[in-house]
Amino acid sequence: MKFSAAVTLLATAVVEAHYTFPSVGNSADWQYVRTTANFQSNGPVTNVNSEDIRCYQRNPGTGATGVLNVTAGSAVPYNAKASISHPGPMAFYIAQVPDGQTAQSWDGKGKVWSKIYQDMPKLGGGMTWPTQGARSVSVTIPKCLKDGEYLLRAEHIGLHSAGSSGGAQFYISCAQISVSGGTGTYSPKNLVSFPGAYSASDPGIMINIYYPVPTSYKPPGPAAETC
Repeated sequence: MKFSAAVTLLATAVVEAHYTFPSVGNSADWQYVRTTANFQSNGPVTNVNSEDIRCYQRNPGTGATGVLNVTAGSAVPYNAKASISHPGPMAFYIAQVPDGQTAQSWDGKGKVWSKIYQDMPKLGGGMTWPTQGARSVSVTIPKCLKDGEYLLRAEHIGLHSAGSSGGAQFYISCAQISVSGGTGTYSPKNLVSFPGAYSASDPGIMINIYYPVPTSYKPPGPAAETC
């Protein structure tokens, strides 16, 4: 009984250390965000070459029930549940839904994703990450976007076990949004695909953040785009 209880407590602690990104704004969980495969386990993606690295969908090809209306240039809170408990970088990518498809049905395949947000650690005696412990991270939707429907991809990489290949933990989800009020001049320099954007050996993915303490950090993928 004691052993069983200890195992149960350990399993619970492991799950609680992980997290999901199930909502945007003040919405209900999975109302505008596609249900992820870890919606119960909270477990991460660890294979950057897996299709899961795109949106980590529970049922690929099945979107969320709703599409969130947002104004270009506004900040959208993307919420973590329970909180971002691991050290590592936060990024957001966006992809415009092609003509003839909808945010609820499009799979997001191909070189269609551009990065619109990337945080960086504070260095010096250690690495301090701005989103660690956060329950919500706001991302500004570029004012220069063309009006229309998009997928907004949230990505946090847990680097606490990233000293070897496959050790980094990716916590991902995709929200369905409809953008209005944009200028339509957005012209990203670097479009990437998922999978395809990352390699397991990228220095921002395979890294020992504890010893020796890094003096610099290069996040994976392209630079964040600006208008």
